[in-house]
Amino acid sequence: MREITKFYIDGQWVEPAELNLLDVINPATEKAAGHVALGTAADVDAAVAAARRAFATWGHSTVAERVDLLNAIVAEYSKRIPDLEAAVTEEMGSPAGLTSAAQVPIGLGHLMTAAAQLPGFSFSEDRGNHRIVKEPIGVCGFITPWNWPLNQVMCKVAPALATGCTMVLKPSEVAPFSAAIVAEIFDAAGVPAGVFNLVNGDGPGVGSALAAHPDIDMVSFTGSTRAGIEVAKTAAPSVKRVAQELGGKSPNIILDDDDFAKNVAGGIAAMFVNSGQSCNAPSRMLVPAARVAEVAEIAKSVEPNFVVGDPTGSAVLGPVVSAPQFEKIQGLIERAIADGAQPVIGGAGRPDDLPTGYYVKPTVFTNVTNDMEIARTEVFGPVLVVIGYDSVDEAIKIGNDTEYGLAGYVSGKDIDEVRRIGGLIRAGSIGLNGVGVDPVAPFGGYKKSGNGREWGDYAFDEFLEVKSLLGFGA
Repeated sequence: MREITKFYIDGQWVEPAELNLLDVINPATEKAAGHVALGTAADVDAAVAAARRAFATWGHSTVAERVDLLNAIVAEYSKRIPDLEAAVTEEMGSPAGLTSAAQVPIGLGHLMTAAAQLPGFSFSEDRGNHRIVKEPIGVCGFITPWNWPLNQVMCKVAPALATGCTMVLKPSEVAPFSAAIVAEIFDAAGVPAGVFNLVNGDGPGVGSALAAHPDIDMVSFTGSTRAGIEVAKTAAPSVKRVAQELGGKSPNIILDDDDFAKNVAGGIAAMFVNSGQSCNAPSRMLVPAARVAEVAEIAKSVEPNFVVGDPTGSAVLGPVVSAPQFEKIQGLIERAIADGAQPVIGGAGRPDDLPTGYYVKPTVFTNVTNDMEIARTEVFGPVLVVIGYDSVDEAIKIGNDTEYGLAGYVSGKDIDEVRRIGGLIRAGSIGLNGVGVDPVAPFGGYKKSGNGREWGDYAFDEFLEVKSLLGFGA
């Protein structure tokens, strides 16, 4: 049993203002794997005060000092990879293969990218007789989710450290184990006291206190659009900067050409990664209407590839993260069937051989129109809808007919046509012909998928204020 009963504040592990423990459930067993203390506004006050004190020094650190610290964190993170892998698989059910191939490495990738790009980043420029400088925004509050826990923590923390900010992190209380190891890594790397602080808790107890706190200069949130709206409302009275990476219902337009079967199979595989628990998942597959039946047959042929089971073994799909998430997904599947959608693989209920654990059958629906709930709601599970189009122009129209705009995907042999279509999709990140995410490419959304950009040096600007020194060269 993992017991996380203290918070990391001002360079020390400290007792919470009041002890209130929450069970952390292993989604594969449905049993408690440990406990986490839930913080309060008093704990947030202590962490913010520590971050404010630290900013007086860290905010004036040099680029060389920050590069050295990032490299030290990289070294300590590398030592703890086995511990991080075990924690992520236990806390949120990521299969061991995915955890070691992606969940843990991507956190390291953000740290390494920040360290590599920081020396060449310009914090000032001269325009005529004036100097324009970029300065750290100050104390940041980070609220991160459970689905890619190390990715979401490090894509905020790394650029904040790189730009001279200090911070208070609230990781998901559903999956807090890996974040506690991150705090241990930072302590071992010599992060100055108060620069990084960790307070566990839930949204009402800690998240709202971070968003509302008058001494926090910026809040960065990743999660659902509904929760993001509430964070923005809570932050508004203090006029702090708010960055949000929210939901998605991303289109995957597959063109009618010789690579059709390959691209369909690839799109199904991409949808099922992490049991579909990715905000940028290609959850709406758009194909020529005349070939929808062919897609159904391809789905049946690849179904054996997606073994669902114990995430500590060789399974490709583990459980979804929690009982509420499982019930939400089951409700959406059942209503989709009632609406007339046809599950060509999967469907409602657990896999027959997995009576325990929050396991969802990988599901592909045909006979779907874009006005159905299953085509418009972010499922956040291994559920793909297939929608037919009669022309490429119609495909683009359907692709953009969503309140979200986080990601999009286009596949086909004619690269000029693929590029043209990608340029017309209203989303922040477009994958062309199966190319995946890259830590140097900016990540973020249009519309209700959020605002601001994370990843690489584009993330640096989110943590900087711009100052004009007029007459500097006089």
